[in-house]
Amino acid sequence: MAENPALGDEKTVGLNDSTAAKKSIDDIREDTVEAVTEYSDAYYRRLRWKIDLWLLPLMWFCYGTQQADKTSLSTQAVFGIQKDTHLVGQQFNWLSTIFYLSYMVCEFPGNWLMQKCHTGKFLSVVMVLWGVVVLCIAFCKNWAQLMVLRTIQGALECTISPTFMLITGAWYTSREHTMRSVIWGTANGGMNIIAGLSMYGIGLHAQKHPNGPAAWKGISFFLGGLTIFLGILVWFVLGTPREVMWLSADEKRAAQARIVGNQTGSDREKRTEFKWSQVWDTFKDPQTYFFFFVTIINALPNGGNTTFSKLIWTSFGFTSLETLVKGSTPYYALGIVWFLIVGVVTLKRPNLRFLVMMFSLVPAFTGMMALAFLPKDSMRWTRWGMYMMQVFGTLPGLMIWTFLPSNVAGRTKKTVTATVLFVAYCVGNAIGAQMFVASDAPRYIRGITACGVLYLVEFCGMASWRFYYIWENKRRARVIREQGISEEESDRLGKLNAESDMTDRDNIHFVYKY
Repeated sequence: MAENPALGDEKTVGLNDSTAAKKSIDDIREDTVEAVTEYSDAYYRRLRWKIDLWLLPLMWFCYGTQQADKTSLSTQAVFGIQKDTHLVGQQFNWLSTIFYLSYMVCEFPGNWLMQKCHTGKFLSVVMVLWGVVVLCIAFCKNWAQLMVLRTIQGALECTISPTFMLITGAWYTSREHTMRSVIWGTANGGMNIIAGLSMYGIGLHAQKHPNGPAAWKGISFFLGGLTIFLGILVWFVLGTPREVMWLSADEKRAAQARIVGNQTGSDREKRTEFKWSQVWDTFKDPQTYFFFFVTIINALPNGGNTTFSKLIWTSFGFTSLETLVKGSTPYYALGIVWFLIVGVVTLKRPNLRFLVMMFSLVPAFTGMMALAFLPKDSMRWTRWGMYMMQVFGTLPGLMIWTFLPSNVAGRTKKTVTATVLFVAYCVGNAIGAQMFVASDAPRYIRGITACGVLYLVEFCGMASWRFYYIWENKRRARVIREQGISEEESDRLGKLNAESDMTDRDNIHFVYKY
């Protein structure tokens, strides 16, 4: 079979040695591309609505519960976990750091297993196991026991975000990626509100019954039980179009055809082969390093704020219970509103993602720097307002992830890039948890100032990343014109290349979204 420069060489297609098998797989790929025009817009809209109803509510609750599980220590800290488990010095900080170190070490094995297994069932097993771990935290007596459980928890939780990125890419068009990711991403705030109010009730009950279980233990029971329940539901609902039970064969074909235009490959074929050529392609790709460094810079302030947010609220003079209703609840509610506004804007104007992310960093930077210099003994509500502005800075952390399903093609390359991205996420969060030191309590001026400076650095990194995508798209368009290929033919070839598992770098017809 002769090489076709427009389609890529044989090794990128990854066919069997049998000519008949090659023809069969080629037919499947051609059928997937041709199927795009076989269904009406009305059919696609009805199908998308069905997909949304099945996927998004459960993804919302799962992602929100995972965030609540991960950050529950921040709430448990104001309800006495440090005193009851005899934590001293930086030991509390290390409970967050060890979580992210374990998350980082297990990221690649987790992503590798995810490629080999049924996506939904794999996530289901992992969720049930980490729910058990969260339950067991209630029985901890000392720092060593907490460290062991947080290590296991980090190893298990590392799979949910890459899994959700894979599911989002398998079901939705590039134009829809941000809006759908933002929808389940609002669970970070939404479930924190729900969990926060539940924790308020748990804390109030513990105050009225001082001889009963401590409030921080009740929080572990509540979150652990909820995680196990959701994990069981995931077994029956989540997966890629090829894996789920709630679509007919024709609906699965239409769901796969619907996302062919992404040029990142549909789920029509199960790809379990680990391609080392795509590994090398990943580390030759400049966008991999943008993913890595911008994610680290973004995760540094996130790591500190996630761990110490409740303690920062108490530094304003709020009681333990007031931090939940006067601090966390309005903070997360504002975040949900902003996330949804951004989702709608980027759905209508998909190439505004970077500009919206950069804009979000401005109030976060302003609020953090103002908070660092305001007097500590007065202006309580002004300081409250300045810290509220930090919620805008949480948006880029989620939106960075949306570039993975939109701009990375090749199944193995997606796996490796996801690993790089989440390793960076872990490194940033692990270091960020150490930015707030016990000796700086209760104001944590040095940590807050560092967060403000990092927002400025992140702004510059995102501007550079956006410029790279625009420059690369123009370069590719020039090469295609020089080859005399029309826009329609370029689009068709790009789709076929993607269905043969070609990477975005090898596929000259691929267009980056920004």
